[in-house]
Amino acid sequence: MQITEPEITEITAAKLGLTAAEFEKIKQILGRTPNFVELSIYSVMWSEHCSYKNSIKWLKTLPRDGKRLLVGAGEENAGLVDIGDGIACAFKIESHNHPSAIEPYQGAATGVGGIHRDIFTMGARPIAALNSLRFGNPDTKHTKGLVKGVVKGIGNYGNCFGVPTVAGEVFFDECYNQNILVNAMSVGIVRVGETVSACADGPGNPVFIVGSRTGKDGIHGATFASADLHEESHEDLPAVQVGDPFQEKLLLEASLEAIKTGAVVGMQDMGAAGITCSTSEMSAKSGTGMRIDLSKVPTRQANMLPWEILLSESQERMLIVGHAGQEQPLFDVFEKWDLECVQIGEVTDTGILEYYYEGEKVAETPAQPLVLGGGAPVYDREYTKPAYMADISKFRLSKIEQPSDIKVAARKLFSLPNLVSKRWVYEQYDSMVRTNNLSTNAPSDAAVVRIKGSKKSLVVTVDCNAAYVHADPYTGAMIAVAEAARNIVCTGGVPVAITNCLNFGNPYNPEVYYQFVHAIKGMGDACRKFNTPVTGGNVSFYNQSQVGTKTEPVFPTPTIGMLGILEDPTHQTTLNFKGEGDVIYMLGNVHNDLSSSEYLRNVLGVKRSPAPHFDLHEEFELQQLVQQLVRKKWLRSAHDVSDGGLFTNLMESAIASGLGFNVETMDTFRKDCFLFGEGQSRVVLTLKSDKEDDFQNFLVNSNVSFTKLGEVFGTEVVIDGEKFGSVAEWKAIYENTLGEKFDEN
Repeated sequence: MQITEPEITEITAAKLGLTAAEFEKIKQILGRTPNFVELSIYSVMWSEHCSYKNSIKWLKTLPRDGKRLLVGAGEENAGLVDIGDGIACAFKIESHNHPSAIEPYQGAATGVGGIHRDIFTMGARPIAALNSLRFGNPDTKHTKGLVKGVVKGIGNYGNCFGVPTVAGEVFFDECYNQNILVNAMSVGIVRVGETVSACADGPGNPVFIVGSRTGKDGIHGATFASADLHEESHEDLPAVQVGDPFQEKLLLEASLEAIKTGAVVGMQDMGAAGITCSTSEMSAKSGTGMRIDLSKVPTRQANMLPWEILLSESQERMLIVGHAGQEQPLFDVFEKWDLECVQIGEVTDTGILEYYYEGEKVAETPAQPLVLGGGAPVYDREYTKPAYMADISKFRLSKIEQPSDIKVAARKLFSLPNLVSKRWVYEQYDSMVRTNNLSTNAPSDAAVVRIKGSKKSLVVTVDCNAAYVHADPYTGAMIAVAEAARNIVCTGGVPVAITNCLNFGNPYNPEVYYQFVHAIKGMGDACRKFNTPVTGGNVSFYNQSQVGTKTEPVFPTPTIGMLGILEDPTHQTTLNFKGEGDVIYMLGNVHNDLSSSEYLRNVLGVKRSPAPHFDLHEEFELQQLVQQLVRKKWLRSAHDVSDGGLFTNLMESAIASGLGFNVETMDTFRKDCFLFGEGQSRVVLTLKSDKEDDFQNFLVNSNVSFTKLGEVFGTEVVIDGEKFGSVAEWKAIYENTLGEKFDEN
């Protein structure tokens, strides 16, 4: 094939997303001007998506050590935690934001497929999926189309692949009107000692590409994810991959079976940057090189150019390094599963990546400079406190009028799309496949996933209130970690570790970078307090949209995926009320605080206020106490106070059971603050009345304040002696509002 390459200049480099300084650095590394294939390699490997060049300095400040950690952040495709009984859990969360904004169905579907591959490429079998989704105004046609496409993409891929979606969150805010966020998490299990590394040890060992054929979908997807969305972003549609969940299911089973043959040295999935990323990262990890013949790569389209083959992000593919002389067992396994397994090269001892096409060397570069920590650029950006925070500091609660009719206010609050049930969404996901989900019939603050063959279960959740982070990046990020831990503790588990998906705007914007830096600081402090090290995750910058001359970043959204362990099945605690006459208590301090609440922001329309009250030590003491109470087995239910405040907390427990409640507010606080405020570090508990004396005596000796609210009673909602209607009426609002909105033609 005759290949005509463009002239390589700074302009060429700039079109591929490289700066003039980076172009000069590439020339220094190579000792010459790169050709187009080589420049394309560096453009994807040094993109923000692959290199973390604007974030790695701060990521390294996060806590990474823990007694249960087997594989920490950056060591492999996902973190690995020892959960006992000879079992380890691999888990990770990643974003697929830009592709989902342009092509919601395939963008979301391939996000799910990609994160599952990160898990089973380590030898772990995925057993649960979670997701965190952010959309714009749900009343617009544009948002409705995105929601339907994303939900269908996640549901169809996950359902066909056969891994249950056990938990998630869906939030709406106008800041996400153009740039939605789609964060997908996968959780898998593996026997300790049976994992496989993403390495390329052993010069002379064969290199195989397995799974689907390579096509032109997804080319320059990493570069696409490292730039702002704009009015012409739809023209980048080839950067969106196309997924096939049935092919992924075959690849899963074949990969796990191949590992058991003992013929696999190392394995890496082909996500961002495709063959380029897999060959460079595996080689750099082992200090080796590779000689790759691109003309041997099975392709879906004829006459694909070398750089297209290298950069394609076609899905359902793996790169495997095998033991020389043990090729046949690998061929046999993949033939059994009707998948292609083709040797495309071999490991060398040079540390150099050499790519050939039809007998001609088309690219040559050292492996180390391509990868994170091996020579890729690292930047220390300037940051400035955002101007809007001056308005936040001017907020005064005294200027907010109290509602003239608290029942009308409650109804407006409980009809908000961020607070009503997401049943319309999760009913499109299969939550019961493989029968390990223990949360479907007994709702709880976090999902509980059984580990067959062990009495232990995993407790998993995803959490982040981006409005809090926008108001105060440091405090808001601490709250995200704290709420995730609180949800796990309220479910009866012990928090163990986190993975994170850090969604921010353009890092070259000093105000955005301020948000990033302070969110990292807050996250780190909270993780150290809860002893939940960071096992890895994803940084997604450039989440902002250009509409005409205006550029708007999304709210800073550091999504926390947290793993906990339920040591004993009798500790599992749910949120639904259990019986009439049970007493209702609230642990934690109440404050005259409406800051950044759903009520203040979306009922009263006051968009700028501080983050809600939060004290890290207070939160820690609360969670320690709840863990002790769970083990005493006094609790009938436990539910944390979060979005929507105490009123929403009580309504969710009532709706889940069909039982009503009769509670009293405290006249030392504004009633709207008491019911609708979102001050943190509070949990609502119920217990039988005959346990009340023991319960109170125990709490008196703790450092946590407590308040008796009332009792579970009948099927009506009664507050301060005033009837608010039946639970059935509120349930109709809660369960049908979102469906009615998105089922409209």
